[in-house]
Amino acid sequence: MSKEMSKKMTVAALNNADNKQASYLLRQCCTSDAWIDALVAQRPFITIEQLHIAADTHWQKLAEKDYLQAFDGHPKIGDVSSLKAKYANTKLVASGEQSRVEQATDAIIAQLSQGNSDYHEKFGFIFIVCATGKSAKEMSDLLHARLPNNRATEISNAAVEQAKIFHLRIDKLLVDNENSSGEKS
Repeated sequence: MSKEMSKKMTVAALNNADNKQASYLLRQCCTSDAWIDALVAQRPFITIEQLHIAADTHWQKLAEKDYLQAFDGHPKIGDVSSLKAKYANTKLVASGEQSRVEQATDAIIAQLSQGNSDYHEKFGFIFIVCATGKSAKEMSDLLHARLPNNRATEISNAAVEQAKIFHLRIDKLLVDNENSSGEKS
């Protein structure tokens, strides 16, 4: 990937990227192939807002297997080694999402770890939550509150959380078509 593509880029640059580059960039936001393919095919986007609308529209049309593929692109909340391994392909925009976990006590990390194991065993996928701004305790509390749910409810909950995540990542990755002085072009 070129140096300029590792920085925040314009919507026009996403539009002008070849399919492989555009797919790579969108994969930073969500790892569902069907979602990525739909957005790449829909280009060009005039604004980030138009991209956000398209991202939601395509997300809502996906099958469960596509959601599960997206969920699988995430590390377990609180698992630092998993964070490093899984965020390798999304490090451009995912950095800092679980930064408050590093401040957690060992007891909270242990609760998260056990909760993650229980959640995965029950539902067949990892616990998905938009971690930005949440402490490890808040995430642990959310995880344990969602454990009694059924699988269909959790697919829906995780899909809503995944959408929050990809919207944040789109905003980290792109700017509207502006020049370097910040003025619209």
